[in-house]
Amino acid sequence: MHQSAPAPRPRILHLAQPVDGGVARVVLDLARAQLAARLHVVAACPGGELAAGLRAVGAEVHHWQAGRSPGPGLPGEVRRLVRLIDEVRPELVHAHSAKAGLAARLAVRGRIPTVFQPHAWSFEAVGGPTAALALRWERWGARWADRVVCVSEAERETGLRAGVRAAYAVVPNGIDTTRFSPGPATPLVPGPLVVCVGRLCRQKGQDVLLRAWEQVLAAVPRARLVLVGDGPDREVLRQRAHPSVQFTGAVADVVPWYRAADLVVLPSRWEGMALAPLEALGCGRPVVVTDVDGARESLPPTLADRCLVPPEDPAALAGAVAGLLSDPPLRAALGDRGRRHVLSTHDVRHTAEHIAALYRELLGAAGETAPCVPSECRESIHP
Repeated sequence: MHQSAPAPRPRILHLAQPVDGGVARVVLDLARAQLAARLHVVAACPGGELAAGLRAVGAEVHHWQAGRSPGPGLPGEVRRLVRLIDEVRPELVHAHSAKAGLAARLAVRGRIPTVFQPHAWSFEAVGGPTAALALRWERWGARWADRVVCVSEAERETGLRAGVRAAYAVVPNGIDTTRFSPGPATPLVPGPLVVCVGRLCRQKGQDVLLRAWEQVLAAVPRARLVLVGDGPDREVLRQRAHPSVQFTGAVADVVPWYRAADLVVLPSRWEGMALAPLEALGCGRPVVVTDVDGARESLPPTLADRCLVPPEDPAALAGAVAGLLSDPPLRAALGDRGRRHVLSTHDVRHTAEHIAALYRELLGAAGETAPCVPSECRESIHP
């Protein structure tokens, strides 16, 4: 009996720059899930840990030479990307973060279905004339994205308030709830332990945490703070740090630090929806985070009053941290609630399913009839 040939697998090109931190984890998680779903996953990035991780899970990886920030080399980066896209011939391009989103949209210009995922808006990361240029580009470049995927409703609203009129889809960030799970806590430092996981840079606000730390020590003298991660601000932060603060640099596995922590803190100045608080909650650890985009949506409502503080407010941050360090039963209760919330709302499998549905819609619109996107994606079109 004649059997029809299987339908060809859609070829998805993920384009990423930067290649570390939360962006890399999102791309790697999506690629892993899409490969399991038998999509043809191709990635282009400037190497680094992301390229190695993608190859390890079976993705086809191409080297794309590109700097982390826009600069004089941008025209050459776009030309290289045009040649790469001609070689790969993807059915859909998914560009991650501002730099990749800039280059991808200039290279494709609407000829192939294009998804742009900002992972926090570019105009929030800079100031002065540079911010004005970034905002002008995001407004203009939105016409070349079939969907702009925001990881929180707050991130979408920030784009709308800034005048970025786009076809938006909101797909909350997710984590691997098997990897980020409660487990034996090996004591890594003596005393009550606060852990901050993130790139050492202005966005993540470790300088605010160091300013707050003296007040925390006044209330909890035996407390210790560990900054897990590396980045451009490392030496400046070291010079400001109290002797009770430890710097680990980049680590291969952050899970032991989450499990060892009594409290996890992320004092960001801006985000879309940070992964570190979700990972900590997945490990059953309570968090204190600044009330930036995505923070409220990443927490169960019962944690907001205890766990959210205004950004760039060392006194409020110190009060929240010291208060929780002094109340072990409350920390345990908040960690348990947080774990249950992450399991129900921020499992990476849900995220991958919603992104897959979005791809099916865009690929269907490019060919035949598109299926509906699940309501959880909360798609909204803003002309």
